[in-house]
Amino acid sequence: MLAYYIDLAWRSLKRTPLVSALMVMAIAVGIGITMTSLSVYHMMSMDPIPSKSDKLFAVQTVTSDADDSQDRDRWNRNITYKDAMALYQADIPAKKVPMMRTGFSVHMRSGEVKPFLESARVTGRDFFSMFELSFIYGGPWSMEQEVGAAPVVVISEALNNTLFGGANSVGKEILLDEYSFQVIGVLQDWDIHIKYYDLTNGAFNDVENLFIPFGLLPALELPTWGNTNGWKFEEVNTFQERLASELWWIQFWAELPDAQAVLEYDNFIRDYMIEQGSLGRFESNDEPLYAIRDVSEWLGYNNVVSEDNQVLVGLSFMFLVVCLANILGLLLGKFLKRAPEVGVRRALGANKRQIFLQHLVEVSMLGLIGGIAGIGIAQLGLWGVRHTYDYYSALATMDLSMFLAAPVISIVACIIAGMYPAWLVCKTAPAIYLKTQ
Repeated sequence: MLAYYIDLAWRSLKRTPLVSALMVMAIAVGIGITMTSLSVYHMMSMDPIPSKSDKLFAVQTVTSDADDSQDRDRWNRNITYKDAMALYQADIPAKKVPMMRTGFSVHMRSGEVKPFLESARVTGRDFFSMFELSFIYGGPWSMEQEVGAAPVVVISEALNNTLFGGANSVGKEILLDEYSFQVIGVLQDWDIHIKYYDLTNGAFNDVENLFIPFGLLPALELPTWGNTNGWKFEEVNTFQERLASELWWIQFWAELPDAQAVLEYDNFIRDYMIEQGSLGRFESNDEPLYAIRDVSEWLGYNNVVSEDNQVLVGLSFMFLVVCLANILGLLLGKFLKRAPEVGVRRALGANKRQIFLQHLVEVSMLGLIGGIAGIGIAQLGLWGVRHTYDYYSALATMDLSMFLAAPVISIVACIIAGMYPAWLVCKTAPAIYLKTQ
């Protein structure tokens, strides 16, 4: 019976090509605009590391006066260098990394590659395993190299292609500013849409292509390419004074595999903060100010998906409703015009349920065709987003779930719009039209 209804629907669409084209175009435009905004929102809100999002924790330690820091939603994302080093060097059986963003002029000892600026991540060796980065060649530096501030670097696949044509570059030399670095690893390109490990400069910025040991930060006196904040006046004239200051400019993450590890680490940080308060670094409190937040909590805390994005999705669905209102009017005219035909079918034995299902199949076919066409319009819209806003270039794409959602949303929307016209035509009294034949 379904095949018969599909055949009737196709014949009906071909009998009224202009009306059918208008309805397809209306639903396609509505779906195209809706899927453009929904796809961007979906990429913004998706879990960036689903296998470990409940095991990776961003650490916040608030060392300012308590009276200035009661609002937990306004705490700084970064911590001080001395807190980062204290937590990093603590004898806690957990993977943990301090990190910050800096940058260099990258060049070679030949004229084949022109110098260019590239951002770099200064971090601990566990960064790669914690955030699930894969190596094509080589591997991370050793703890001895990190402590000894060895001039070694891990580069991305993209940078390796630029500098070495994609060949195994482990052991080769590159120049970062005036410093010579040895390549010890090449990473497979890291395809993440949210730079969740460092939200200080923007959640959707590109990831770094250079990674160097954290021990090089004080050794080379590296400047930060991220944010620096403070809460009191301090004379900071040298790099050593910056390291000893109360300035917040370092990010810190820990990997805690289970609830017991989270509880133990929470207690450790609490004891550490109480100790620091007793040393006079900040006003001592009965309740120290700190937080550890997993990836999902961290994204929510930093308002990565703002209310503006949700409003935009809501507006796009409202536009889809307007398109459906137009389709509803066209369907009413088309179905009621078919009332004599329906009357004859009713007289020949077709019941209301069969008539109703027949028309729902027809509107479903309209939805399917409109949904497929809407995917093309959505692709055009996403292309426009990528070329207009570089910041959202990684987000302006449709994954498989969005490709499948487009025709589903379109079919459901058309069924909703077609239920009233289909129900209305089902009420046709056969006798009325039989008398006119």
